[in-house]
Amino acid sequence: MTQISDGIFMYLIQCLFSLIIIILAIPVLLFFVQILFSLFPLSSRQITTNRSSIAVLVPAHNESNGIIATITSIKAQLNTGDRLLVVADNCDDDTAEIAKANGVEVIQRTSENQRGKGYALDFGVRYLEADPPDIVIIVDADCIVHDDALNRLAFECISLGRPIQALYLMNSPGNDGLKTKVAEFAWVVKNWVRPLGFLRLNLPCQLMGTGMAFPWLLLKEADLSSGHIVEDMKLGIDFARLSKAPHFCPDALVTSTFPINAEGVKSQRTRWEHGHLGMIVKEGPALLRESLVKANLEQLFMTLDMCVPPLAMLIILIFAMSLLGAVLALFNHQLYPWLYVWSLLVTMAISVILAWLKYGRNILSISHLIYIPFYVLSKIPLYVKFVVKRQVEWVRSRRD
Repeated sequence: MTQISDGIFMYLIQCLFSLIIIILAIPVLLFFVQILFSLFPLSSRQITTNRSSIAVLVPAHNESNGIIATITSIKAQLNTGDRLLVVADNCDDDTAEIAKANGVEVIQRTSENQRGKGYALDFGVRYLEADPPDIVIIVDADCIVHDDALNRLAFECISLGRPIQALYLMNSPGNDGLKTKVAEFAWVVKNWVRPLGFLRLNLPCQLMGTGMAFPWLLLKEADLSSGHIVEDMKLGIDFARLSKAPHFCPDALVTSTFPINAEGVKSQRTRWEHGHLGMIVKEGPALLRESLVKANLEQLFMTLDMCVPPLAMLIILIFAMSLLGAVLALFNHQLYPWLYVWSLLVTMAISVILAWLKYGRNILSISHLIYIPFYVLSKIPLYVKFVVKRQVEWVRSRRD
């Protein structure tokens, strides 16, 4: 009787193990497909010199140190009739005064209870209702908008009639360590390589928080006024539900720099990754079910893309399952479940190497790739904290 019970228990463990492997295989295969298709060439679209009127909306919370560079990069690309609006949100520095001194339209918002970028964006959009533009482009106050990016975003936005996401990259600060370099490469994979792969397949991308262009008629109806920790990801999914999912425009470049302050780096990464994981856990299953019921392919692929965990966590999960598979193999003498897990690890390794060969060699040398496992291990406390003390409120990262 005991042998039968032990056999049933082992069978249930194997079934659970197989189910987890199947679930893990979905983001791994999606990740591999995105990397693979990003390697194919894509011709740049020609844009016209005449475009619709735009309003560039810049939410700013205590950004006095860097906002001049942002304003300068934007003003150089504005045409007659365009507007640049800075929303000085809950600032206790001179952000508003600096923006005004640089010839920018400024509105100020103060609220003790409603804090977060989403509230600032909603405040700015409501202000624009009095004289609405054709297109609104959102740029964070710590970003640089590179040559012709506004024109390209506006052209794509009008042509496709949907939100358009620029290529948003974060660069390492001067004299940065190897850990920051690995983080920069991971950012390239997330914000450039993966959406580029989907673009090759004519599939949508996630919104990235800055360098986002919206047709006015869509944005004015959007649910912006929230303190959601990843308001950009949520907004992109909302548009996908309306079959107006965002598309990627790699020809429009927006950049910023990782915080120099160690506390700021930690806070920033915690906010991004906890917010992302929270969306997967809380919204993922319901969004997948809804997209299948409604046969909404845009929502389906955006949700699948959203459900790919942060790269470090995905590797940790696969490695943990490989250890569990090895233990199971010792008891049941069956190697194939363990080999399935290792096939996922190999697939991830091939994907990362392909991405590095095409997009990462100027960031990391081949010898630096050896550091990636240590970088992955360093993220374990962040993921443990997600379970025991998850960050759920928006907090500005200290940059200096």
